[in-house]
Amino acid sequence: MEIDSGRTPEPHHLSLASDPESIPTLDGWIESLMSRKQLAENDVQRLCDRITQVYGFYDECLRKYGNANVWKYFTDLFDFLPLTALIDNQIFCLHGGLSPSIDTLDNIRALDRIQEVPHEGPMCDLLWSDPDDRCGWGISPRGAGYTFGQDISEAFNHNNGLTLVARAHQLVMEGYNWSQDRNVVTIFSAPNYCYRCGNQAAIMEIDEHLKYTFLQFDPCPRAGEPMVSRRTPDYFL
Repeated sequence: MEIDSGRTPEPHHLSLASDPESIPTLDGWIESLMSRKQLAENDVQRLCDRITQVYGFYDECLRKYGNANVWKYFTDLFDFLPLTALIDNQIFCLHGGLSPSIDTLDNIRALDRIQEVPHEGPMCDLLWSDPDDRCGWGISPRGAGYTFGQDISEAFNHNNGLTLVARAHQLVMEGYNWSQDRNVVTIFSAPNYCYRCGNQAAIMEIDEHLKYTFLQFDPCPRAGEPMVSRRTPDYFL
């Protein structure tokens, strides 16, 4: 998906989120997001991967609706959403990270994204890879995707005329974190992840001149204890 920040006076909204159990009413959140999508075509997108049976969304749908039909409709919908976004041809946005199978943005445009995410390959890498302090490509401890060093992100940005890779996928305590000599920024927008990590969250605002600021926020006070797993999911750690 390509976003022109000066096309309309209305703001675009881009989410790099996945589908963990950290959102207590996830089905309602997705429904709200899709309503915004219908009202403002191309302004709202969600980049996600299908790990919903592991992290609670499947169970939530069974509990609320009595069968798996709604879950199936949502996951079918996810397959049609973009893998990445490009803001004014300069800021490359995705959930995870870079891939050794992808050198150019045209490589991404050529992917057949309308499918369940494979266990390996470029689609998987875009959703699972992480930046690393070591140079080059490395085997990811997650068991999917790769780690990539500053030399990789610098070359990717240079070769594609980019200024920044903006991604999510990892918990950062202040809500955002620069890495790899500011070639990469990680943005995490779930405060106090799983109600126990104590982290701030952040969003990145980008103006028509591609100047960006980060808005940090803490969790809202809550009444009572939410229904959450005793185990902190390691997907974002």
